[in-house]
Amino acid sequence: MLIGLVRHGKTDWNEEGKIQGQTDIPLNAAGIAQAISLGNRLSSEERIWDAVISSDLKRAYATAQIIAEKLNIPLLESDPRLRERYFGEVEGTKEQERHERWGTDWRNVAEGVETNEAVRARGLSAINEWKLAFPDRNLLVVSHGSFLAQLLAEVCTGLEDQYLSNLSYSILERREEGWHPQLYNCTIHLTP
Repeated sequence: MLIGLVRHGKTDWNEEGKIQGQTDIPLNAAGIAQAISLGNRLSSEERIWDAVISSDLKRAYATAQIIAEKLNIPLLESDPRLRERYFGEVEGTKEQERHERWGTDWRNVAEGVETNEAVRARGLSAINEWKLAFPDRNLLVVSHGSFLAQLLAEVCTGLEDQYLSNLSYSILERREEGWHPQLYNCTIHLTP
């Protein structure tokens, strides 16, 4: 089984440097173009994906729709477990504002920020369900940066912690000993 992990395309809040969390911000024109670029890349490569599934937030779902249409594969019902980390009162703020209001340790100080453990538990729940429901299918998953970073850290030991760019593409392969990264944080489809 393969699982592809894609971070959604850009939004206005991404460009403004605001943290989105579960605030439901749509893709902007740049984000739509990014999704089309990845769809074009995947449609020109050997077909490995059987279906696409995404978070139920607009930015991820729209990215998934574009890719599924380009690949002519099913778009499964969205899954709220794939949502971005909930950032509580921090959502909608820029980094400088977070540091001024809560300090550099804002993740542990601000009200309502979902823990790493809770984010990882949601991700593992989804993966374990897919292994049972779709053991012979390869799923392309469209989600969010912090969520995907936590999921990758949980299932891939020793993986270098990198910032996951908008429309980054990673591939995990299920082996007997666990999940193995075949591709990590790739964005070659975004270079002109």
